[in-house]
Amino acid sequence: MIEFLMNLKGRDLKTLADYSKEEITYLLDLSAELKRKMKNKEPYRPLEGHSMAMIFQKRSTRTRVSTETGFAYLGGHALFLGSSDIQLGKNETLQDTALVLSRFNDIILARVFDHSDIDELAKHSSVPVINALSDKFHPLQILADYLTIREHFGKLEGLTLAWVGDGNNVLHSFMTSAAKMGMNLRIATPEGYRPADDVVAIAKADAETNGTELFITSDPKEAVKGAHVVVTDTWVSMGQDAEAEQRLKAFQGYQVTMELCKNADPNWVFMHCLPRKPHEVDDEVFYSERSIVFDEAENRMYTVMAVALVLLGKDN
Repeated sequence: MIEFLMNLKGRDLKTLADYSKEEITYLLDLSAELKRKMKNKEPYRPLEGHSMAMIFQKRSTRTRVSTETGFAYLGGHALFLGSSDIQLGKNETLQDTALVLSRFNDIILARVFDHSDIDELAKHSSVPVINALSDKFHPLQILADYLTIREHFGKLEGLTLAWVGDGNNVLHSFMTSAAKMGMNLRIATPEGYRPADDVVAIAKADAETNGTELFITSDPKEAVKGAHVVVTDTWVSMGQDAEAEQRLKAFQGYQVTMELCKNADPNWVFMHCLPRKPHEVDDEVFYSERSIVFDEAENRMYTVMAVALVLLGKDN
């Protein structure tokens, strides 16, 4: 066990593709324990004297609040660095930013546009780097999603997850981890909005290795057949405003409704990482008993706490 934990200490979290089933399961178990501690108001401050630099090129509600609150509960200090607060990519290179922040802070969390920025920060940082969102991957969100699904169904293995929407960073993170967790993945995206080819290749290889289903279509009704979990996300991400009209037209028929989900598993639930627009999922589903979106949002805090503790080697 000590050897296993030492393998996690000092690592970066850039993508869940880099993490094994056992490592992801350990993060989920720790997240559940941290949630129990916080719910019971148990004092737990293993990060006294530790600091986190939080780089935010993109605005955020859940990521910022969950990280600052969770890190404070653990006894540490999280410093918010917005795009107007530091010289990142303007008067100072990513390399120099990483080298400087590493001298002040024990860990760096970054929410960026280009995934290459995460790679560059991790390359030059002497402390662990957490990807809090990039255009390619969103690993923290998927850890929260898995924790929420596990709480609801009591397991991940054997469940079928249906994605209805854009081939984006959230989907990429499901595709690089679901098969390892024993989950089937059924995906519906419009033509022209498919997931990246390199991610599809990873997902196909993982599905074959783990004996799970990977199904990709452009028909949402086909994707949700037999699904235990139906997931969607924004159709227009930050930085895609110029494409909004074109995207809204391309995604016609992709709104998640009770009618769309009538062929899902009888006990299906709905998830969305928020913020949500009504054209993505109607009110009947979003505010129904099928929806576990607010449990999902809450769990963002416990999973980022677990990741920080593990990468800092403070989880025992």
